[in-house]
Amino acid sequence: MSILSEYITEPKIAYFSMEIGLRDDMPTYSGGLGILAGDTVKSAADLNLPFVAVTLISRKGFFKQDINKKGCQIELPAEWEPSMLMNTATEKATVMIEGRPVYIQAWIYFVESLRGWKVPVIFLDTDLPENSPEDRGLTDYLYGGDKSYRIKQEVILGIGGVRMLNKLGFQIKKYHMNEGHAAFLILELLQEYKKDIEEVWDESYIWDYETVKELCVFTTHTPVESGHDKFSYDLYNEVIGDYFPEKILRKLAGEEYLNMTLLGFNLSQYINGVAKKHRMISQGMFPGYLINAITNGVHSFTWTSESFKKIYDKYLPGWANEPEIFVRVGVIPDKELWASHMEAKKKLIDYINSLSDVDMDYDTLTIGYARRMTTYKRADLLFTDPDRLKNIGTGKIQIVYSGKAHPKDTEGKKMIEKIFSLIQKFKGKIKITFIKNYNMETALKIISGVDVWLNTPLKPLEASGTSGMKAAHNGVVNFSVLDGWWIEGHIEGFTGWSIGSAPAQIGPENNINKIDANDLYEKLENIIIPTYYQNRTTWIRMMQNAIGKNAYYFNSHRMMRRYVTEAYIR
Repeated sequence: MSILSEYITEPKIAYFSMEIGLRDDMPTYSGGLGILAGDTVKSAADLNLPFVAVTLISRKGFFKQDINKKGCQIELPAEWEPSMLMNTATEKATVMIEGRPVYIQAWIYFVESLRGWKVPVIFLDTDLPENSPEDRGLTDYLYGGDKSYRIKQEVILGIGGVRMLNKLGFQIKKYHMNEGHAAFLILELLQEYKKDIEEVWDESYIWDYETVKELCVFTTHTPVESGHDKFSYDLYNEVIGDYFPEKILRKLAGEEYLNMTLLGFNLSQYINGVAKKHRMISQGMFPGYLINAITNGVHSFTWTSESFKKIYDKYLPGWANEPEIFVRVGVIPDKELWASHMEAKKKLIDYINSLSDVDMDYDTLTIGYARRMTTYKRADLLFTDPDRLKNIGTGKIQIVYSGKAHPKDTEGKKMIEKIFSLIQKFKGKIKITFIKNYNMETALKIISGVDVWLNTPLKPLEASGTSGMKAAHNGVVNFSVLDGWWIEGHIEGFTGWSIGSAPAQIGPENNINKIDANDLYEKLENIIIPTYYQNRTTWIRMMQNAIGKNAYYFNSHRMMRRYVTEAYIR
């Protein structure tokens, strides 16, 4: 009997994502997009949704980050062995790449909920003896190689993924594309549902667009033009050949370049951005399309520290399956809430001190900043005026940094080097540390152990952001630029604090850093530091508000219920 036999008895929603982050010993993710995909699958299991996920195996991961004493990032392979964690299916699928068949096998991993419900995740793998050495490596690296490597991976994910689901016996009622990486699945569906040529005279009507459109859902995650995959038609023809007519594809994916987002938009019944502001930005980038908004959420049980799990179990039983219960956070006594926070904080500080000689302490206001290191996220905004920061923060704050730069992001790597140089410049004044190889385990330590979660993106470039939601689940207050989810979650002085101007107000590029930094310093000096040290009761009220107003709403259970009612059962 197949390990999937009980999962193919009813139609499923198929969720396609280039990366899905489920656990650290499966390095099949690079950052926020993959972790969100993992949280999506976990909530689907918790809610017992008819769900199956499809992704690539990424045998050599994204990369393991090392950093030398000067702050130079060193990328090491993150190799792992799938057979230690999952089993293969006997069925195989094939796709044609550069005129030759490439064989694909499926690794099956089950995500199990606290109630015992399971969702299968299909990991596609081309490392088979039937394939050439070059093709065997196509599912090795997440976002590795050049444009040719990328389009081949997207053929495997989209076309190969649909074929694998068919081979495994799944009936699919919706195909949900998490970003454009999987949009080639649309071409495979058009091939499946094309009409008999004898029934039509005009070749353009062979393709049953309406049937395919009703099957597809597309979520876009980036408000940055460069974040949307584009390929030349020369490359498309070289890799995919005559699989699908180029003249038809140009009408669906763009005349000049093959734009994977446009392909997804044109053949999806439901399209959404990942925050209300992001919907507006996406609408401006792609006028003429109806783009909805389903704001992201995080998986509550995954992103809550052990000390907070205990206190929630005690006072808010059922919270993990019904995060709405967080609205009753007021029943938790102040002393116990603070004690839970201090337990998480001590765990973080002890961990930091075990890695370095920074000698952080438990009582100092601790600020956390951890995410992908890239210029628009402005990890160095806090240091815009070093002298002012020293005057404000000496002896009063300590700072924790972490994050990876993409291997090809030279400026992002320079940002890490800059932070390392600042660590030395501030020595003896403000304690600063950088934790290397940011992963899920490290993230949970940091987001639960700091007192304030800092986020400083250049608006409107943050589509959603989810790290602040994770912090809120642990009673950590946000201090962030009003972009992405924080526009919806922010109540000034109640759930946290804003940095800079209102969302609609974007100043000249040459002045915005100064404006935002000045506001950051003003609030840090005159509101945040005094409140932390002089008004613990108010601080605890804000911790409660972060849980009761933010965590209660910005969770992936609420997000998935929205997808079900708005996208899946239409």
